[in-house]
Amino acid sequence: MNNLEVKGLTKSFGGLVAVNRVNFSIEEGEIFGMIGPNGSGKTTLFNLITGFYQRDEGTITFKGEDITNLRTDQICKRGIARTFQIAKPFPQITVLQNVTMGALNRMKDVNAAKKLAMEILEFTGLGKKRDQMGQSLTTPERKRLELAKALATEPKLLLLDEVMSGLTLKEREEVIALIRKINRQGITIFVIEHVMKAIMPLSHRIMVLNYGEKITTGTPLEICKDQQVIKAYLGKEYKFA
Repeated sequence: MNNLEVKGLTKSFGGLVAVNRVNFSIEEGEIFGMIGPNGSGKTTLFNLITGFYQRDEGTITFKGEDITNLRTDQICKRGIARTFQIAKPFPQITVLQNVTMGALNRMKDVNAAKKLAMEILEFTGLGKKRDQMGQSLTTPERKRLELAKALATEPKLLLLDEVMSGLTLKEREEVIALIRKINRQGITIFVIEHVMKAIMPLSHRIMVLNYGEKITTGTPLEICKDQQVIKAYLGKEYKFA
């Protein structure tokens, strides 16, 4: 069953076509990766799916419902959440309060929201940081907080925008393990990443964008051997360790 289906999605900024008639679908329970050069339209695509930008053409269907023209809050309530490239916690409130705000998207009772937030902080490894201010967190902790805030909205589809950028090898391995753990909870994952050693073993399938257009979609092994992908992005055939 398709979790997300995108058809003919197009977005221009002035004379620049950032996303050009992109078609793809993500299956329920899948970890679906997206790669491509800087400026290829990856984050713009995320912004279109989550309602931050309005498309020029095309349709977005989630679990059989057309969500093309819904607002960001309506899309979130349907079960789509995202993280951002640059993690920006609410600086002057605690980590627990940051995540509780995400939970209040789903529930009106503050105590219930706080309980859910605590469970998610434990799940993401931030339980001991719950009383610290958002601004006091390190970069890896801020990345986890981004994940926690998104998870607090109880998504069915989670969009991750470069959650591993700027992390050490050990930190990346920990985030990969966490993403797999989230996926095992029944949450479909759509992830943008430049770190090949992270996205290749993590993804079930990968889509490649270049200049706003989809080059191809395939398994990681197929992507690594695709000559168009090698020319546009990889530079050489990627070798699995």
